[in-house]
Amino acid sequence: MTDPTGLNDDFNKRVVIDTNLMDWQASPSPNVWRKRLHHSGPAEAGVVTSIVRYEPGSEFPAHPHPDGEEIFVLDGIFSDDSGDYPAGTYILNPEGFSHAPSSGPGCTLFVKLRQYTGARLQVRKNSKVLDWRESPDGQFKTLLLDDQEGFLGRTELIRILPDAKMVAGKYQNGTEIFVLEGAFGDESGDYSRGFWIRNPPANENNILRTRDGCTLLLKSDCFS
Repeated sequence: MTDPTGLNDDFNKRVVIDTNLMDWQASPSPNVWRKRLHHSGPAEAGVVTSIVRYEPGSEFPAHPHPDGEEIFVLDGIFSDDSGDYPAGTYILNPEGFSHAPSSGPGCTLFVKLRQYTGARLQVRKNSKVLDWRESPDGQFKTLLLDDQEGFLGRTELIRILPDAKMVAGKYQNGTEIFVLEGAFGDESGDYSRGFWIRNPPANENNILRTRDGCTLLLKSDCFS
């Protein structure tokens, strides 16, 4: 079955969603729930960005990922055939990867499916044990998660320090932001933990401000 309208599938429009206000929806696997932020294509085989929650002891049957998969573990512990991944772990499974995911204690994930074609390298990074790089002006710190030569898109963590004000820059191929901790604001509004913002290609420079600091999962130049 194909969704004829799609969900937030016009990448020329800015999208802002407070995921805290969304209801959990059932997935094909019992005790695994999701909040879809973007979807296009077949109902269970399309391009999708979502928040996924595994209840304790839940699991998915083994399945492939024809066009790759990106995961950031928001809380709990996520597991599959290759290991156990605690909160703060970034995972990129390349095209053709197969696994049987599960969670013993339960977990919540930020997930992007069918958006990583080509012969990419597999990535596993635990952000809790890696060193961050501070900006020259001391306003923020960054932690690179994925940026592979020959492929569109860059994924990183941005930690904006308290009382900071910074120019977000202009990205030719758009950005996605998921607020992991704290809150920030810009000319259009204020965004706290759980907000997802997608800015269209060539979006104008934007000044970000934060009083108490925040941590963001940022994908830049990610739309062709």
